[in-house]
Amino acid sequence: MKDKSALLVIDMQNAMFEQPDPVYKGEDLLQIIHGLICKARDARIPIIYIQHNGRTGGPLEKGTDGWEMHPQIKPIEGDIVVQKSKPDSFLNTELHNCLEEKGITTLIITGIQSDVCVDTTCRRACGDGYKVVLIKDGHSTWGTEEITAKQIISHENYILGNWFAELKSAGEVELNKAID
Repeated sequence: MKDKSALLVIDMQNAMFEQPDPVYKGEDLLQIIHGLICKARDARIPIIYIQHNGRTGGPLEKGTDGWEMHPQIKPIEGDIVVQKSKPDSFLNTELHNCLEEKGITTLIITGIQSDVCVDTTCRRACGDGYKVVLIKDGHSTWGTEEITAKQIISHENYILGNWFAELKSAGEVELNKAID
């Protein structure tokens, strides 16, 4: 059976890019993911957006401007949007059913937040039997007082790449045309 891939774009919502605390290298991330989306559209590979529904009054409160997908990479007709409220993109969502329905066996994962939703989704997808490709230059996060965002991203690439996913840069990803 031939591998069928989907591009998973996690939590690329307006609030993640807002001042005074935008995600690390957010503009670069938008460019990288935009390029991946273009590749996926050209190859007619499904694009699945994961949209986080945050708490009332929070930056990702459902229905607010911060909750909306960033306009540079927003979905178009035919793309799939899955709503979630936890870091695990599969937990209490329609993601698994959607992937099963489309015969998807490989997930190409990108988005925010490296050490939370991206990490959790990679681990869950691997555990559920999907082949996982993590775009090593296509996810980001925020630093803490103890560790920088760059260090967190590097650590996530190391852990996930050694146990849960195949690491590729956006430039290394080749998407073959989907067969309908």
